Amino acid sequence: MDYQQTLDWLFQQLASFQRVGQSAYNEDLGNINAICSLLNHPQNNFKSIHVAGTNGKGSSSHLIASILQEQGYKVGLYTSPHLKDFRERIKINGEMISKKKLLIL
Repeated sequence: MDYQQTLDWLFQQLASFQRVGQSAYNEDLGNINAICSLLNHPQNNFKSIHVAGTNGKGSSSHLIASILQEQGYKVGLYTSPHLKDFRERIKINGEMISKKKLLIL
Protein backbone atom coordinates (compact mmCIF):
# COMPACT_ATOMS: atom_id res chain seq x y z
CA MET A 1 0.00 0.00 0.00
CA ASP A 2 1.15 3.54 -0.61
CA TYR A 3 0.64 6.37 1.88
CA GLN A 4 -2.79 7.47 0.58
CA GLN A 5 -4.08 3.88 0.46
CA THR A 6 -2.92 3.42 4.04
CA LEU A 7 -4.80 6.54 5.16
CA ASP A 8 -7.92 5.39 3.31
CA TRP A 9 -7.72 2.00 5.03
CA LEU A 10 -7.19 3.58 8.46
CA PHE A 11 -10.22 5.84 8.08
CA GLN A 12 -12.35 2.88 6.99
CA GLN A 13 -11.45 1.20 10.29
CA LEU A 14 -12.82 4.03 12.42
CA ALA A 15 -15.07 2.96 15.22
CA SER A 16 -18.70 2.70 14.18
CA PHE A 17 -19.40 5.54 16.62
CA GLN A 18 -17.64 7.90 14.23
CA ARG A 19 -19.68 6.58 11.30
CA VAL A 20 -23.18 6.21 12.79
CA GLY A 21 -23.12 8.22 15.99
CA GLN A 22 -24.50 7.64 19.47
CA SER A 23 -26.40 4.46 18.56
CA ALA A 24 -23.04 2.68 18.24
CA TYR A 25 -21.92 3.57 21.78
CA ASN A 26 -21.05 0.53 23.89
CA GLU A 27 -19.79 0.76 27.49
CA ASP A 28 -18.55 -2.85 27.48
CA LEU A 29 -14.75 -3.09 27.58
CA GLY A 30 -14.71 -6.78 26.73
CA ASN A 31 -13.13 -6.36 23.30
CA ILE A 32 -10.36 -4.06 24.46
CA ASN A 33 -9.64 -6.30 27.45
CA ALA A 34 -9.47 -9.34 25.15
CA ILE A 35 -7.01 -7.72 22.74
CA CYS A 36 -4.87 -6.47 25.62
CA SER A 37 -4.81 -9.98 27.05
CA LEU A 38 -3.81 -11.47 23.68
CA LEU A 39 -1.00 -8.93 23.43
CA ASN A 40 0.19 -9.67 27.00
CA HIS A 41 -1.06 -6.31 28.32
CA PRO A 42 1.43 -3.97 26.57
CA GLN A 43 -0.07 -0.97 28.39
CA ASN A 44 1.61 -2.25 31.56
CA ASN A 45 5.08 -2.17 29.99
CA PHE A 46 5.52 1.57 29.55
CA LYS A 47 4.76 4.69 31.50
CA SER A 48 1.95 6.80 30.11
CA ILE A 49 -0.28 9.74 30.83
CA HIS A 50 -3.86 9.64 29.56
CA VAL A 51 -5.39 13.10 29.21
CA ALA A 52 -9.21 13.12 29.15
CA GLY A 53 -11.95 15.70 29.37
CA THR A 54 -13.94 18.06 27.22
CA ASN A 55 -11.59 20.89 26.30
CA GLY A 56 -7.84 21.46 26.22
CA LYS A 57 -6.64 17.88 25.80
CA GLY A 58 -4.40 18.68 22.83
CA SER A 59 -2.82 21.71 24.46
CA SER A 60 -2.36 19.90 27.77
CA SER A 61 -0.86 16.85 26.06
CA HIS A 62 1.60 18.93 24.04
CA LEU A 63 2.61 20.88 27.16
CA ILE A 64 3.22 17.68 29.14
CA ALA A 65 5.17 16.18 26.22
CA SER A 66 7.32 19.31 25.95
CA ILE A 67 8.12 19.30 29.67
CA LEU A 68 9.08 15.61 29.60
CA GLN A 69 11.24 16.09 26.50
CA GLU A 70 13.07 18.98 28.17
CA GLN A 71 13.79 16.64 31.08
CA GLY A 72 15.42 14.15 28.70
CA TYR A 73 12.64 11.60 28.31
CA LYS A 74 11.83 9.99 24.99
CA VAL A 75 8.22 11.02 24.45
CA GLY A 76 5.59 9.51 22.19
CA LEU A 77 2.46 11.59 21.68
CA TYR A 78 -0.82 10.60 20.06
CA THR A 79 -3.53 13.22 19.61
CA SER A 80 -6.65 13.37 17.50
CA PRO A 81 -7.89 14.87 15.31
CA HIS A 82 -5.22 16.35 13.06
CA LEU A 83 -5.35 19.75 11.35
CA LYS A 84 -3.64 19.23 7.98
CA ASP A 85 -1.65 15.99 7.91
CA PHE A 86 -2.67 12.69 9.53
CA ARG A 87 0.90 12.24 10.78
CA GLU A 88 0.39 15.19 13.18
CA ARG A 89 -1.45 12.68 15.38
CA ILE A 90 1.65 10.55 16.06
CA LYS A 91 4.86 12.21 17.23
CA ILE A 92 8.08 11.00 18.81
CA ASN A 93 9.98 13.77 20.60
CA GLY A 94 7.98 16.38 18.72
CA GLU A 95 8.63 14.95 15.25
CA MET A 96 5.77 13.61 13.14
CA ILE A 97 5.93 9.95 12.24
CA SER A 98 7.34 9.44 8.74
CA LYS A 99 5.09 8.37 5.89
CA LYS A 100 7.22 5.24 5.54
CA LYS A 101 6.64 4.20 9.16
CA LEU A 102 2.92 4.76 8.78
CA LEU A 103 2.61 2.42 5.81
CA ILE A 104 0.88 -0.88 6.38
CA LEU A 105 2.88 -3.71 4.87
